[in-house]
Amino acid sequence: MKVDIHNHTKLCNHAEGEPFEYVEQAIKNKTEYFGFSDHAPMNFDEKYRMSFEDMRSYENSINELKERYKDKITILLGYEVDFLPGYVDERVLKADVDFLVGSVHFLSGWGFDNPEFIGEYKEKDIDKIWQDYFDAIEMMAKSGDYDIVAHLDLIKVFKFLPKKDVRLIAKNAIKAIKKANMTIELNSAGLRKPCKEIYPSQKLMELISDEDIPVTFCSDAHKPEQVGYESDKLISYAKSFGYTKCAIFEKRDRRLINF
Repeated sequence: MKVDIHNHTKLCNHAEGEPFEYVEQAIKNKTEYFGFSDHAPMNFDEKYRMSFEDMRSYENSINELKERYKDKITILLGYEVDFLPGYVDERVLKADVDFLVGSVHFLSGWGFDNPEFIGEYKEKDIDKIWQDYFDAIEMMAKSGDYDIVAHLDLIKVFKFLPKKDVRLIAKNAIKAIKKANMTIELNSAGLRKPCKEIYPSQKLMELISDEDIPVTFCSDAHKPEQVGYESDKLISYAKSFGYTKCAIFEKRDRRLINF
């Protein structure tokens, strides 16, 4: 996989291994552009993210790897930033990075993708959950703060699927992403999860490709051996929707390259 843009470090407290081990695995995979976008700090759910005090060491360590491996691979620096109104911090939004990945992991404070809280699905209207989720994605896009949308349909992670056509649920969010000139990642982590499916789904990819929204690729690795996970499937998936180029970033500027 030529581009693998969204991966983590142990600073988020739920990943393993040293950053150089991720890079070494990416080099073995013949990856040309490898991105770190660990979970950015915020004053919510601190257990599963780095602290604000960690930001400098995180950025310095990745920048050091950029220099160390510059003759073998291009390393990109970013953050995965939770869109949670009232908690998004300017220190993160103004960080000197190559890109920001925007994601939604919480609905009214409920961590819907966390197995610890899976029981709450039994008390919810599934179509409303999905609509609330994509409404939050739409708000995130309209904020104009992010470059990439992470795991667009993360809400499917435990395979609690809507009765309503997901294309109707997500259409406004997709249009907002297009208007905001954002990129959508094709993320293989869903293949490791109960949903057993790439993020985003085929139905959503129909909308995304119809809108000609740029895509990029990631394995969303939380341990070195997950780097490049099922990359061939990601590439074939993108090609099946007519894509031949993917996005990379430098200092928040997007460029499309052949893959």
